[in-house]
This record gives sequence, C-alpha cells and structure tokens, in this order.
Amino acid sequence: MNNKLKDLIAEFPDFPTVGVSFKDISPLLNNPESFNLAVNEMCKAVKGLDFNKILVIESRGFIFGSVIAYKMKKGLIMCRKPGKLPGKLLSQKYQSEYASSELNIQSGILEANDRILIIDDVLATGYTVQAAYELVKSFAKVSGCLFLIELDYLKGREKLLSNTSLANETIVSLINYQS
Repeated sequence: MNNKLKDLIAEFPDFPTVGVSFKDISPLLNNPESFNLAVNEMCKAVKGLDFNKILVIESRGFIFGSVIAYKMKKGLIMCRKPGKLPGKLLSQKYQSEYASSELNIQSGILEANDRILIIDDVLATGYTVQAAYELVKSFAKVSGCLFLIELDYLKGREKLLSNTSLANETIVSLINYQS
C-alpha cells in the first residue's frame, strides 16, 4: 500500500533551496483512488488514539486534516501563519528549516479537556510540528501527530520525542523516506 502511494509522490531536487529534495503530493491528490486510500489509511492509523479535535498545520495539513476530521467526526482547529486568522490569537514563534516563522490559533478554541491530534503532510526536521505542540500543550493535551510522509533522515521524530511528552507510537507516518 505505501509503495502505491509513494509512487505517486514526485520529487524535485534542489527545491526550494539547493540540497533539499521536495516531496510533491500533487500527483497523489490528483488521483482520486490514491487520495481516498491515503485518507482512509491515515484514519486507520490513528483509530486507537484518544483525541476529540484535530489541529491542522497550514497549508497542506489542511488537505488531509479536514477530510479526516469530517470522516472521524472530530473538531478541526486551523493553525496558521501570521495575518491569516481573525480575532484574539495564541502564537508560537519558531525557527524552521528555511526561516523564522510563527504559528497562530484562535484564542478560546481549546478547552482543558481537549485531546488534540496534530496533522501535517510531512514530518521533516520537526520544527513546525514542535511549534504547534508548544502552542497547544498549555491549554490541552496532545494525543499524537499524524503525517502522510516522514523524512527519516532529517530526524524530526527524534526531535519531537526529545522535546515533547509524545511517545514513539503516537507519532504516525504512512510513508517513510530513508534518504
């Protein structure tokens, strides 16, 4: 199954910068059967986790997270970059692979008894998802993280395990790249 999905992910060397091999999910999304398979497999992969809301990271995390929230009947929280959400915001600054950035969620959207599943398309170095985790942890419990792709060679999982209270089994990826 993972090879079928992996075959539909295009690679673009030296994008967006020299030395980076960008994993493009556009061909997978353009194939309805494969997109459906990816979403269904992602839902199955987290069926055993205890969560009531999904936090999706801008922007490609929205693609998978919104469909999974719909299918699993869970609340959806958008985690966005500055200037994209109205109202009072909670924010977390971080350093990504490419630059400094910030993530925001709307204030009051989390409750103390919420259990959050964080979803993004790719786990690379872990900086972005770590920022999302930090943003949520003061207000609710993070139950786990779900990714379509994990770039093992960038050691994002190790970063999350060493800097969060997440356990290895609560970080789930469908497709892994060793190099």
